[in-house]
Parts: sequence; C-alpha cells; structure tokens
Amino acid sequence: MSITRRALQSSTSSWQAVARPAVCCRSFSATTHRRSETTTEPLQETQAATPSEERPRWSYTPVQMKAPFSIQQPKDPRRSIWRVNTDPAKLDRMYEKLLGKELARALPDELKWLAVTHKSFDNGRRGFNTRLAFFGRQILALETTKTIMAGPAVELEADPFGRTPFSHPALDNVDKLSVVQPHMYASPERLSALAREVGLPAVVRWKPRMPDNLAGSGVTTVLTSTVFAIIGAVSLQHGAEVANRVVRERIVKYLAQ
Repeated sequence: MSITRRALQSSTSSWQAVARPAVCCRSFSATTHRRSETTTEPLQETQAATPSEERPRWSYTPVQMKAPFSIQQPKDPRRSIWRVNTDPAKLDRMYEKLLGKELARALPDELKWLAVTHKSFDNGRRGFNTRLAFFGRQILALETTKTIMAGPAVELEADPFGRTPFSHPALDNVDKLSVVQPHMYASPERLSALAREVGLPAVVRWKPRMPDNLAGSGVTTVLTSTVFAIIGAVSLQHGAEVANRVVRERIVKYLAQ
C-alpha cells in the first residue's frame, strides 16, 4: 500500500506541475492583449490625422508603407537629393506635345502619372510603369515592322557563289527585315531624342543612382521605357486601334525623319 500511495502522490505532484503553467499562459495572453492594444494606438492617430478629402494616389506615399528608418544609406548624402515634378499642368503639356490635346485630355490623371513613374522612384511604393512599358514595346515593334514591310524595296547583297535566291511575291517583303529591323529603326537614341523634344525629362519620376551623372545612371533607358509605357497606357485606356494610330502618326513618323 505504501508503494501505491507513493505512486499516487508522485502522479498527483506531476499533474500539478503540468497544470501550474496555465497561470503563466493566462498572464502571457494578458500581456499579448495589452501589446495588441498599444499597437493599435498609432493606427488610430494616423486615421484621425488623415484629412477627410482623399488625395490622389500618385501624390503621396501611404504611411503604412513607410519604414521607421532607411535600410540603405548612401555613401554620399548628396546622392539622396533628387526632386521630381509635382505639377499636373506641366505633365499635361508634355502629353499634349506627344499625343495631341484631345487624346491627352482623355487619359485619367492616375494613369498619366503611373506611365511616367520609374521603379526607382520612391522604392516603387507609388506604383511604376514596368508592365505598361512591356505592353507598349510590343505595340511599337509591331507598327515599326509594318512600316518597314510597307516601305520601298531594298537591294540585297550579291551572293558570293553566284546563286539565285528563291523569289515569290508573297515573300519578297520579308527580305527587307534582313536589312532593317525594328530595334534598329526605333533605337534608344532616337526614342530618347523624341522624349527630350516633348519635354519628358522634366516630368519623368525616377531616382538616378548618380544625380551628377545622369548618363551613367541610365537616363536613356529610363526615357525609352517611359515612351513605351505611355504607348501602353494609351492602348490600355482607348484600345489597340487608337494606340496603333498614335504610334504611326506621332512616333514612327518622327523616327523615320
């Protein structure tokens, strides 16, 4: 009987030891509850400080997307200073020069700002134009190819072995693409020249890696992709027919000069 009592006492004490942490669990849950209450206070303050009138999404970065400190600190503090355009009238003037007044006014403001925003601006927290640029690049490649195919015939180099290539009326235009290709027709240099003529560098939103060396920071690539993005924005808003017409009349005609 003594052995049985000892076993019963040991089992009872072990059960009490297991049951004892329940008090700690209650205290931990209370602490967690208090912490959750304290974390909601800044959100309430933020909501109270937000004005009743909604600002456009392109004009600010949401407070919830801002970190309390910067993870990457530049070696030279002067490189972190870069100002971009915030004037909608200035942006509209650029769109009117590139697309015309009627089409420029038909684009929504949010889409206008998105098309000129590079992913380097504000760490991409206000949206960026990468997808629009990919879409517009395909449209420009298509229209450029059609322009090359509709152009005059080109003279091919003579075959060094005196052979006569196969010729057919349905395939003769294809030979033009062996001499002039779309990426040669719409080169980054020509597209960036068009962008500078319509005033795009003054309104594009991006953050150069070296503000004192824009060429080394890739300004030509940024301007070219922004032109692509504007084409993609027009097609997204008004359809392929309108976008193709704008590309033919406003962009390809300039590149053919």
